[in-house]
Amino acid sequence: MLTVRNITYSAAGKTILHEVSAEFKTGLINLVIGPNGAGKSTLIRILSNQLSPDNGEVSYDGRNLKEISIGELARMRAVLSQNTELAFPLLVREVVMMGRYPHFTGKPGLSDDHACDEAMRFFEVDQLAARNYLTLSGGEKQRVQFARVLAQVWKAVPGKSRYLLLDEPLTFLDVHYQFDFMQKLMTLLKAGDLTVVGVVHDLNLAARFAGHLILLNEGSILDSGEIEHVLCSENIRKAYHIESTVRKEGDRLYMVFG
Repeated sequence: MLTVRNITYSAAGKTILHEVSAEFKTGLINLVIGPNGAGKSTLIRILSNQLSPDNGEVSYDGRNLKEISIGELARMRAVLSQNTELAFPLLVREVVMMGRYPHFTGKPGLSDDHACDEAMRFFEVDQLAARNYLTLSGGEKQRVQFARVLAQVWKAVPGKSRYLLLDEPLTFLDVHYQFDFMQKLMTLLKAGDLTVVGVVHDLNLAARFAGHLILLNEGSILDSGEIEHVLCSENIRKAYHIESTVRKEGDRLYMVFG
């Protein structure tokens, strides 16, 4: 489990996050939603150790993040940031192998090759392996980046957890690949040792796949918990300033706006 306690973070004299406390549960897709400027990406960067909070603490399975070395953290936690642009004409397989860098020195071993190949097959980019990454479409590049971050934590380690942090992973993807990616995450979670935390904007997609939701607004948690509890008309009005109707068909909840 990944937890944050009383996280506060400020930049340029503005408080971005204020006393945020939350638990991100293993085996679930934990999604962070909220309007622009709510602090969602900042929270992901603090969880991943890219930013240090002014106050509060982050814990991985009860261990304070400050006590975990950079190398150990890189072997158990992978991050997909919003900005994944590359300036060099690397082959797709070379990009995916970058995810294995924390696991070897000098030259990748057989286990690294296996993880790289399996991750590419899983995300259906293995046929692009010999392509120049810079020549790919935006959607193809995003799928290659999925393979890269999954390769980093591809292999389970007995007695230890794996963590996947995703900041707006569905950018550049059409509807088919958005659903395909979320369904693949559900498949990966069956291993039982993976904690997924992601930022998304599509509330209906969040309603379809989230096992746990956190609604941020103006740097604080407006609500958190199960989908039906968080995605209510009152919360949407407070956070997004828009009217909505919550509907349910069978076990599926969806929202209509306006």
